[in-house]
Amino acid sequence: MAALNYFEYMRDFVVEILKDLVASGTLPEDQDFKQVLVEPTRDITHGDLATNAAMVLANSSGLKPQDLAGQIVVELLKLDCVFSAEVAGPGFINIVLVDNFWHARLAEVLEAGIAYGGSTLGNNRPVNIEYVSANPTGPMHVGHGRGAVIGDVLANLFAKIGYDVTKEYYINDAGAQVNMLARSLHFRYLEVLGADVGGIPEGLYPGEYLVDVGKKLVKRDGDRWQNEKECSWLKPLRLFAIDSMMSLIREDLLALGVVHDVFSSERNLVESEGVDEIMTILEDKKLIYEDALPPPKGMQLDDWEKRPQTLFRATLFGDDVDRPIKKSDDTWTYFATDMAYHLDKFRRGFRIMINIWGADHGGYIKRMQGAVKAMTETAGELDVQLCQMVNLMDNGEPVKMSKRAGTFVTLREVIDKVGKDVVRFIMLTRKNDAQLDFDLTKVLEQSRDNPVFYVQYSHARCSSVMRQAAEIFKAEEISIEALRNSDFGYLIDPAELALIKIMAAWPQTLKGAAEAREPHRIAYYLHDLSAAFHALWSKGSKENTSLRFLSEDNLPLTLARLALVKALAMVIASGLELMGIEPVQEMR
Repeated sequence: MAALNYFEYMRDFVVEILKDLVASGTLPEDQDFKQVLVEPTRDITHGDLATNAAMVLANSSGLKPQDLAGQIVVELLKLDCVFSAEVAGPGFINIVLVDNFWHARLAEVLEAGIAYGGSTLGNNRPVNIEYVSANPTGPMHVGHGRGAVIGDVLANLFAKIGYDVTKEYYINDAGAQVNMLARSLHFRYLEVLGADVGGIPEGLYPGEYLVDVGKKLVKRDGDRWQNEKECSWLKPLRLFAIDSMMSLIREDLLALGVVHDVFSSERNLVESEGVDEIMTILEDKKLIYEDALPPPKGMQLDDWEKRPQTLFRATLFGDDVDRPIKKSDDTWTYFATDMAYHLDKFRRGFRIMINIWGADHGGYIKRMQGAVKAMTETAGELDVQLCQMVNLMDNGEPVKMSKRAGTFVTLREVIDKVGKDVVRFIMLTRKNDAQLDFDLTKVLEQSRDNPVFYVQYSHARCSSVMRQAAEIFKAEEISIEALRNSDFGYLIDPAELALIKIMAAWPQTLKGAAEAREPHRIAYYLHDLSAAFHALWSKGSKENTSLRFLSEDNLPLTLARLALVKALAMVIASGLELMGIEPVQEMR
């Protein structure tokens, strides 16, 4: 049974009503219904849904919005699923659906299980999501972890709604930073051999993580490189260091539950002359030329040396200035290699490319989007999502830097302290372009102010209810088949229906989160769903004991409520699965 997206379902009805009004002459022909929406009401006391149809089409019809809305309401009230519809404000229409409609959605959840909400919307179209792509110069920090979680959950979202997703990591293993890594390793290598090397020279990576790599190098090569010149050891040590760092990064990602499908190498791209090909392509399109850029804003002319460079006509594609792809010393810019990399993605079949970058790359977006348009003749789409900083604290105080990393607290240190699931959930408690506070103490508190605990507690409560039911009733009496066939007509309390309505919004939540590239919506949704469940629990415990889930002398009522609890657990588990988090059966 396919899950019904009831927002789209009701919009289809509204559009059919509008088409009938066109046929009757009430509305003129050639109407565009793209702006007609069916959405949740801003206040749930006003109804289940609201549509702006009359507001959008009133001008073209020559009718007042309230009058057109009145005609739409007449037709809506003829639908079996509509309990009430009324005009509100300047012409909005608020709609209340019958209880049986919501009971049918509950049946869908029980039928689909944790697969509920999935769809074929993507039609198996390929989408490439590149995330993390940290320079292989050391262990990952907490900021990398945020991008890793956002990219990973976004990939899960796209897969859930029917896209063919490839999770990719781009290794920046060419350029000056990996040469500096090799020099840093050589320093630690000499240190391990017992040489008197003094303090770490300025510019080298200071982290102690390279000590272990130096020991491994000594184990493999002995003192072979101790007295050799840099031209002899730079390349082999660079390869050894990159491989060691990528092994460390993979381990850290695995600890976070992140596994990429593809690791692409910048070095391989350059060595295979993939970047040289870019020059030919752009020359053919007359999109490059030789010139010198003006000095950066604010720089004195006396401090600026005019140097001719090979420039890409980025301004033709919305950028502020044209961008260099080759430096005056005839070496490639990062922009050139990134252009080649994205063309490679496109040639691998990815028309949709999504990159997760750190906030400091914001100024790089326009030129890359312009380059993708140029190279693919607008057939390729590049979307970039930026991740803001993570402020790491412990009980309200900033956390000091790590001795191991030298300049920052490593992601692995945080995972080891609070656990993978906590890290993943907290990373989704803010929109990716907003700064995030991560408090190592508060994220472990068992209180409603801790969103991780709040959501997991709701799943644990569901499990507790089902365990108690198993102690009271026979297994066949409360089997999943018995729950599916129970009489949902018993579920009429507003708190029970409110819970079903939120569950029924799961398909639309998935669709909206993927289309907006906002995986944090999943965490928000699970929090709202858990709040509705905890409210029902409290209502049954304190205000109205007849709402308790288990009634030993009324099996039909109990079955209906157990069906509600079981469905809730399924939706929460579905959401947590998307987030890469294991739902708990009981709190400890």
